[in-house]
Amino acid sequence: MSIYQHFRKHEHQFVDQVLSWKEQVERTYTSYITDFLDPRERKIIESLIGSSNEDVQYAFFGGADHTERQRAIIAPFYETIEEDHFKLVLLEASFPKKFVTIQHRDILGTFISEGLDRKKIGDIFVRDDAFQIVTTEELASFIMLNIDKIKNASVQLKEVPRNTIFPSDDEWMEQTSTVSSLRLDVLIKEMYNMSRKDASLLIQGERVKVNFTVVNDPAFIVEVDDLLSVRGHGRGKIISIDGVTRKEKVRITTAKLKM
Repeated sequence: MSIYQHFRKHEHQFVDQVLSWKEQVERTYTSYITDFLDPRERKIIESLIGSSNEDVQYAFFGGADHTERQRAIIAPFYETIEEDHFKLVLLEASFPKKFVTIQHRDILGTFISEGLDRKKIGDIFVRDDAFQIVTTEELASFIMLNIDKIKNASVQLKEVPRNTIFPSDDEWMEQTSTVSSLRLDVLIKEMYNMSRKDASLLIQGERVKVNFTVVNDPAFIVEVDDLLSVRGHGRGKIISIDGVTRKEKVRITTAKLKM
């Protein structure tokens, strides 16, 4: 039985990577720290290593309990993993909100245009007239020295204590419903209250992401914990699959992020 059958085809490369990290830790007895991972990637690590592994262990941290993007440490079973071992830095800057509106995409776009790797950047929080970004110790100095303007607004990023990280103000609205299948177009139709045809057009137009990856196949099968992003319609997630009705419909619990 192949281990790959439990994962989607585009995830096989990451599966290989995780197995390589695990083997490296087992061979060298030295812990390994990853870049920032999305929730699906963390779920893959949990699946491959497990909580009862006798040789290695894993832990995740992204600066606070509510962060979405987190680094992983894979370590020998006898090591104690502390938050400081994740080598995270919290940077903060303010901006004149009377003259400019800065959003998450503006900040991320600026960083990417500077050649920064998205995997080296954790969560980005924007609150009123300030924003914060979680990054690595290795990258923090470069960011502070080279990022001085976002959306024509001058900014000065500085390191602040991790315990001052902005709390999450995400508000998820849950709903329970029944669907004919777990196809992506069916789920989007149900969650975003649109026709299946419109849902398919969005998917085929590459306006839909599942776990931060563009998916253009309407027949793509969605699983529990998958995060959906539909351009122009917001984000959603699959919380649970709650069984099958007498009419062979699938009962699910989903949630949408309040926009």
